[in-house]
Amino acid sequence: MMKKIFVAAGAIALIFAACASCTRIDAGYEGILVNQYGSERGVSNVQIRTGRVWYNPLTQDVIEFPLFVKTVDYDPFTVNAKDGSVFTIDPTLSYAVIPGKAPYIYVKYRKNLDEITNTTMYNYVKDAFRIQMNKYTTEQLISNRQQFEDSVQFNLNKLMNSDGFKLESLTSGLIYPKSIVEAVDAKNRAVQEAMQAQNQLVKDSIDARRKVIVAEGERQANLLRQSSLTPLLIQQQFIEKWDGKTPLYGNVPTFFKKVD
Repeated sequence: MMKKIFVAAGAIALIFAACASCTRIDAGYEGILVNQYGSERGVSNVQIRTGRVWYNPLTQDVIEFPLFVKTVDYDPFTVNAKDGSVFTIDPTLSYAVIPGKAPYIYVKYRKNLDEITNTTMYNYVKDAFRIQMNKYTTEQLISNRQQFEDSVQFNLNKLMNSDGFKLESLTSGLIYPKSIVEAVDAKNRAVQEAMQAQNQLVKDSIDARRKVIVAEGERQANLLRQSSLTPLLIQQQFIEKWDGKTPLYGNVPTFFKKVD
């Protein structure tokens, strides 16, 4: 009889051991213990857990939510401006779970954080950009891009806070329509060409003035030389450069030739 009791007790212990599991919630995470079955199933039984957690894997789940910043690079999507122009958004989102909000997030979505990030959060980002984009024409968006992005971030942060998340940063990766890019490029080329033409005109004007100054200098130098070339000076220069051979001018040999 005693042997049967010991066997039964051992079997019960093995069953309990098999049903009991343990996990550890590391630093930087917030864990929740969820009762999936029985009369106690419900919101009141979603509890925050930290450190070592014992649970029954047959009726309970332990779900971890990271509290550190999570960054996700979403796939691009298109949005329409107020005047119908199509812009492309290639967003990157960084956010974190607000400490103590893990139970609320789980009860609302019944999903883990990766699922929420890839579905619900992505839809939040799309809606935030679409709502604000519909308030701007193409010209207004080009002139007020920073205001547009700030308004998207403000409204998205407000929505995420109400769901237990904190928005850390959001970049739009805004890509303009091809027609707008081509128009801007054409305008930039026209401006550059106008500046080059203006610079060439200035250069040509400077070159022309330089030539006038040089020509005027040469003219003044020639006038000065002409005024200083007297017959006596010419004769003196001739004597200084004479090679000793008497030149002959005219019918009668003369030493100097009249230059006046």
